Amino acid sequence: MSQLLIDRYALGGELLTYAAQGLSPEQLTARSGPGAWSILELVVHLADSDLVGADRMKRVIAEENPVLRAYDQDAWVKRLQYQEASLEDAILLFVTNRRRMSSLLRTLAPEDFARSGEHTEKGRQTLAHLVTGYTHHLDYHLRFLYAKRSTLSVSLYPRYAED
Repeated sequence: MSQLLIDRYALGGELLTYAAQGLSPEQLTARSGPGAWSILELVVHLADSDLVGADRMKRVIAEENPVLRAYDQDAWVKRLQYQEASLEDAILLFVTNRRRMSSLLRTLAPEDFARSGEHTEKGRQTLAHLVTGYTHHLDYHLRFLYAKRSTLSVSLYPRYAED
């Protein structure tokens, strides 16, 4: 497993914190249409998904060929009241989880990343595949988050006075 990939995985907390800053409550909960997730729902999904990912990684590290259960992300968004969640708590949870998992991943031997579990929908998943997948999962959703920010006309860049 590449240390660069672990470093990139570890950077996820900072990337999410930056991407979600400076939004009003109205902007956080705005939906672009029926069935679309708000920025708040997206961030809470990322926090919950990362916790599931950490559980899967820990099982693969500690157990022999564990079962890695799939879940219905849309049911979680709806039934777990993501739209009423705290943005700050979700980000803190994500950041803390990434920090803990990154520390653990850095202690493992290269052969540990070949350990695997059996996902109930995707089949065999190695630890390397899981780390890669959760790194890409954040990137995938950050594209949507930035697109939503753009739709709301909320920039991350300060406006500079003209000289």
